[in-house]
Amino acid sequence: MKKQAKSYWDCVLSLAEYSDCKDKFFGLRNYSSPSSIGFIVWEKEGVMFRGSIVALVTPMHEDKVDVAKLRELVEFHITAGTHAIVAAGTTGEAGTLSHQEKLLVIKTVIEQTRERIPVIAGTAMNATKDCIELTNEAMECGAHAALIMTPAYIKPTQEGLYQHYSAIANSVAMPIILYNVPGRTACDMLPETVVRLAKISNIIGIKEATGQMSRLQQIIRASEGSIDVYSGDDLTAAQWLLAGAKGVISVTANVAARQMAKLCDAALDDDHAGCLRINEQLMPLHQLLFVESNPIPAKWALSKMGLMSDELRLPMTTLAQEHHQAMEQVLRNLQLI
Repeated sequence: MKKQAKSYWDCVLSLAEYSDCKDKFFGLRNYSSPSSIGFIVWEKEGVMFRGSIVALVTPMHEDKVDVAKLRELVEFHITAGTHAIVAAGTTGEAGTLSHQEKLLVIKTVIEQTRERIPVIAGTAMNATKDCIELTNEAMECGAHAALIMTPAYIKPTQEGLYQHYSAIANSVAMPIILYNVPGRTACDMLPETVVRLAKISNIIGIKEATGQMSRLQQIIRASEGSIDVYSGDDLTAAQWLLAGAKGVISVTANVAARQMAKLCDAALDDDHAGCLRINEQLMPLHQLLFVESNPIPAKWALSKMGLMSDELRLPMTTLAQEHHQAMEQVLRNLQLI
């Protein structure tokens, strides 16, 4: 059996432990956290985050963040074996959340996890200075890393992207995961730019959502493993995991949390057959979760499971009636309802 990859928790040390093995590590950063742990150490050769990382939806009630339901979702994921949570990301409707609402979501998730699993904060903003501000605030809340999507709509050049992320990384004392999703942003961060950014010590990973296997291979080969790659596409995630990705930042995990955790565990244990078997069972769900814009189908499925309302914030609207029967059948087939 393949040796388990180093997890986030294997990279967290006390100050005393750090002093004994500091030559192994390249960086120490002050770290604000609700826990008693005061410092975080990361190393380029370790894997801080692995497995099924849920891109968590944000429950709403009467057009406000439903904090109580958000806490319940965190418990649902911890019980199901989800390996980490992304709070206030794309699936969490970050595009329609105010600055303070994003911080509310991030802080609530961090408080509820109580250090049982790591929390990655979605802190993307189009203006570099605004992104730095939000990322630092997320760090002060206790986030373990920031997931930062490329700026949307404004179409920066590759040099602009490099300078954007460099400025952020040099202004915050926490690990950063890049996020490339050209289908949402109209901005494609090329592998060459990713490799340049991988040389910055606290840029530790990239969520690559193109689904193109060639991207994974190019980044791994050109970076010589200096940056961890995470799938951002559930439809191709199993293949990516088996080809060297460290995890998947998953929409499907919102609904089929336990199954996605098992799929990732199988892949990272080199159980190819087990991984592909679970993926085949989940494929109809993968597909239906993108039959309309994310997170519309995911929220509707969660409402059928009795976990939360399917309420979204405009301009997002609830799942069209024509998809209800198919989604219900898939949920029954997976014994989720």
